[in-house]
Amino acid sequence: MRAETAEVTDMTHYTQHCSWSRIRRDLLLLVMSGFLAACSVTPGTIVQTPTTAKPVPADRTAAPNGAIYRAAAYKPLFEDRRARFIGDTLTIQITENTSAGKQGAGSSSRSGKVAASVDPTTGLPFNLKNPISIGANSSLSNEEKAASSSSNNFSGTISVTVVDVLENGNLVVSGEKQIAFDRGAEFVRFSGVVNPDTISLGNNVPSTKVADARIEYRTNSQLDAAQVVSILARFFLSLSPL
Repeated sequence: MRAETAEVTDMTHYTQHCSWSRIRRDLLLLVMSGFLAACSVTPGTIVQTPTTAKPVPADRTAAPNGAIYRAAAYKPLFEDRRARFIGDTLTIQITENTSAGKQGAGSSSRSGKVAASVDPTTGLPFNLKNPISIGANSSLSNEEKAASSSSNNFSGTISVTVVDVLENGNLVVSGEKQIAFDRGAEFVRFSGVVNPDTISLGNNVPSTKVADARIEYRTNSQLDAAQVVSILARFFLSLSPL
């Protein structure tokens, strides 16, 4: 009878151990799935315009061409080919440097004084040789100082596409560049409005001359392997009975 009881007890412990192992395995799979899903999500963007555009189909209507000037085959004689139509490309030279600082200070003070005295001639039922004086002083002061500063530097190049031409001739440009590495990808996005007069040789434009510029650099590899292992180790150590 005792042998059967011991056997039942051993089977119970074995079943509990198997259940606990299964729970830990399921939790591990769940956590790893969450981390993998988080690492594969494309980060959000502040660029609202499309990042590319197709050229407008050419008008197939036969244009009336003269003997010398041909409007259908227009090409400037004294300048290189500049971006001016939807679908043309530009190269943006990103050179952004920003810095900001703020300081603040404040102080306040407050003081008070209370004094009272009892003279022998106040009509008390007993005589006082000397007057009784009572006094109290209080003071409060407060001083606060705060300072903050920030500095950012962003440099690089990105090719963008003309997605729209405004009525005044300005070009709405937008583009995206993705760089994939072993364990993640980097995203560089740009959009803004370009004045054709600022386009230099080779269709280059500095980012400092782009209006309504939206520049961003993001990555989807937010956690490296060491951080993931450390988080998992702390999680399972908190559940382990040992």
